[in-house]
Amino acid sequence: MTTVRDALATLDVRDLLPRRDDYDLRPRSLGADLLAGLTVGVVALPLALAFGVSSGTGPAAGLVTAVVAGVVAAVLGGSRFQVSGPTGAMAVVLAPIVAEHGLASVALVTVLGGAIVLLAGVLRLGRLVTFIPWPVVEGFTLGIAAIIFLQQVPAALGQEAAAGRNPLAAAIGAIGATAEALGRLALDATTLWALAVVLLVAAVLVLLPRLHTAIPASLVAVALATVLAEVAGAPVARIGALPHALPAPALPGTGAAAVGDLAGAAVAVAALAAIESLLSARVAATMAPGSVYHPDRELVGQGLASLASGLFGGMPATGAIARTAVNVRSGARTRLAAVVHALVILAVIYLATGPVSHIPLAALAGVLMVTAFRMIGAGTVRAVLGSTRSDAVTFVVTAVITVAFDLIEAVQIGLVVAAFFALRRLARASAVHREPLPGAAHEGDERIALFRLDGAMFFGAADRILGEVTDASVRDDVLVVVLRLSQIDMVDATGARALADLVTALEQRGVTVLVKGVQPRHRRLMAAVGVLDGLRHENHVFASLDDAVDHARSHVRRAARGVDVPQLDGRR
Repeated sequence: MTTVRDALATLDVRDLLPRRDDYDLRPRSLGADLLAGLTVGVVALPLALAFGVSSGTGPAAGLVTAVVAGVVAAVLGGSRFQVSGPTGAMAVVLAPIVAEHGLASVALVTVLGGAIVLLAGVLRLGRLVTFIPWPVVEGFTLGIAAIIFLQQVPAALGQEAAAGRNPLAAAIGAIGATAEALGRLALDATTLWALAVVLLVAAVLVLLPRLHTAIPASLVAVALATVLAEVAGAPVARIGALPHALPAPALPGTGAAAVGDLAGAAVAVAALAAIESLLSARVAATMAPGSVYHPDRELVGQGLASLASGLFGGMPATGAIARTAVNVRSGARTRLAAVVHALVILAVIYLATGPVSHIPLAALAGVLMVTAFRMIGAGTVRAVLGSTRSDAVTFVVTAVITVAFDLIEAVQIGLVVAAFFALRRLARASAVHREPLPGAAHEGDERIALFRLDGAMFFGAADRILGEVTDASVRDDVLVVVLRLSQIDMVDATGARALADLVTALEQRGVTVLVKGVQPRHRRLMAAVGVLDGLRHENHVFASLDDAVDHARSHVRRAARGVDVPQLDGRR
């Protein structure tokens, strides 16, 4: 018997490993990669800090993740342009985990999640992301954007949100407290300064790109807000002290109880990491003409990136769509650009943590609020809502559940809703039609019913089709039913069994059933569930409609003469 070890030994993993053509070190490509990496590093710095803070792991974890995971995923991943690190979606998933299990749980969750993603890549599961419908992806993205924005509302109002509290409830509470203070004309300086910083950052992020798109607006906005807060001595919360070097790698605590407690969280982290990374890689491939990506290698790279990040005290990493897009637009040619982006942030850790520690948290909140708005494409939302009613419902349901409950549950329920509507459309496309007999009319033709079955014969349509054929046969007192099956595209076990029950029920009522056009790919299933065994004679299966109708007419003629016909000639 083949063992798991034997099965793994036969796996060819050569296409999952780095290749020589991953890099182009000719001067022109090298210069383009260095410039693109520098640009992405500048853009990624404030985002790494912000996502670390919003996840509850702290700004240092965001920086470590951007560096360690950024390098590992760039070297081992499946996309030339993918930039990996901390993301808003992962921060949203991680925040309740930190609140429930504590900060010490992050390293173990990160390592476990990375191991799951790595295993998915080795098992070649990368293509499964293509089964996620577009409305589910867009609803999920809209929900993530809403959560990111809501998470920043307390910080934007100079308040501290309770750990683990639902972002919507926390935002409503912060707004209510601020409105009450405003009504009493008792807004404190902290709230006023926090609002001012957020407005300044938002204004810079919106207006500066209109002047020159090459200027890193987020970095400029954060720098201006920091200088203003320092000069004015603003009473706003700051990032605080940061490490001046990467921490030494260390294995997280891996007791059986800890692993059991965090298994569900690790699966959620792994699912999100896989989905977001593969979607980001696919977007990068569409942005760069002629570019391709390897989904299984991408999962391997992202899994190893999270494993490395967890060992260095970082958070789970995923491919970042926004930073990947900046990388492509900045002219990146190879993976070297993503590596340079990580080295830029590494230089900040070793050379500039002093100035970075003075950045107001409200400035990072402003960056994330604008980022959240940019995640929501108004054109995309209009396109989804204007497509079909079922797609619009799937989109809205996914977005609402993402905000109100849980991200992974939102994807699961979104898939269920999408599958329900898809099956309903498939069932409606499946139909049975009664057709006139071909050729000139013969005496007794009214005792023959010819039915053509179209579409899919599956569990969603089988009972309806069965009922229509049975009712028409009984109502018109037919002697022979001819079933045309050549137009059936798909048959499942339920549909085949329904056909078997139909044949048996009609034969028991004295109605002879003739079957025409069983496709070779359906024959084995129909034979297995008894469709063919239920026929009165083994030769009541025909390849030609004319032969089937001639045989049906011969039955009617014999019945008119009072001749017993069950076992008479069975021409094919």
